[in-house]
Amino acid sequence: MTVASSLALLSLLFPPISIVSSASLALVTLRRGAGEGMYVLLCSCLAAGVLSLLLLGNYQYSLMYGLAFWLPVWLISIVLREGRHLVVAIEIAVLLGVAAVFSIYSFQEHPAQFWRQILEFMIQPMLSGQTDVAVAQIHQSADTLAHYMTGVAAAGSVCGLLLGLFLARWWQAALYNPGGFRSEFLALRAHMPFTLVTLALIAVAWLSPESIAEFCWNVLLVAFVLYVFVGTAVLHSAFATSKGGRFMVPFLYITLMLVPHVTAVVILCGLSDTWLDLRNKFKPNGA
Repeated sequence: MTVASSLALLSLLFPPISIVSSASLALVTLRRGAGEGMYVLLCSCLAAGVLSLLLLGNYQYSLMYGLAFWLPVWLISIVLREGRHLVVAIEIAVLLGVAAVFSIYSFQEHPAQFWRQILEFMIQPMLSGQTDVAVAQIHQSADTLAHYMTGVAAAGSVCGLLLGLFLARWWQAALYNPGGFRSEFLALRAHMPFTLVTLALIAVAWLSPESIAEFCWNVLLVAFVLYVFVGTAVLHSAFATSKGGRFMVPFLYITLMLVPHVTAVVILCGLSDTWLDLRNKFKPNGA
């Protein structure tokens, strides 16, 4: 409770800390069950509310944090604890993100306008200072990005949620089943129905009018989170069995962090693995 609530407030200064906060709740849920997980969640919300009231003068942040971060990670931790399949937990998390996109489009008639206002506010410091990029180009980029910010925000939230779950699962494995999380992660493979729906959405996004296509691409940005993790597991397995695996595996993760464009290749690996079973094809014996 102390770790979850205190790190929740510290994440205001350094957002990645929220992953550790969520992981502390997920670990309790994975090990002790839904009841104790909910008890920690409620008490952490109460403690964060008191701290928030003392330090920030309001308690709304703790309530928002509980609903947006702790409750979803509690739910998918239950799914993983009861189902014991990591890919199912990831798919449920992705579906939660898709539901968030649906909700935003249901309550906001033109989400792009909402995001455009936020982006315009964010780029003001850039426009007021000296920059080598033309002002018109900056506005054009912000306008284009605004159409997909709903999906970007939802996908980012799902990634943070899953990283918290992975950290908790790794802690659990380190305590009770050393090496268990590594084998569980490297065995990730998307279910065929999920992949078929994803491909159908890609086709609809390409062939539909602009308004429908925008919605589909925002949903797909969230769905691609699954294939980023699956593709990463596939490439990790391939590099780990190669002669230079000791160096190639760290290089893979460094590249993913520093070169975002590589994500497209990783997604393709995750999608194609559903049919091709790439791990077996990458084995040295050719099996």
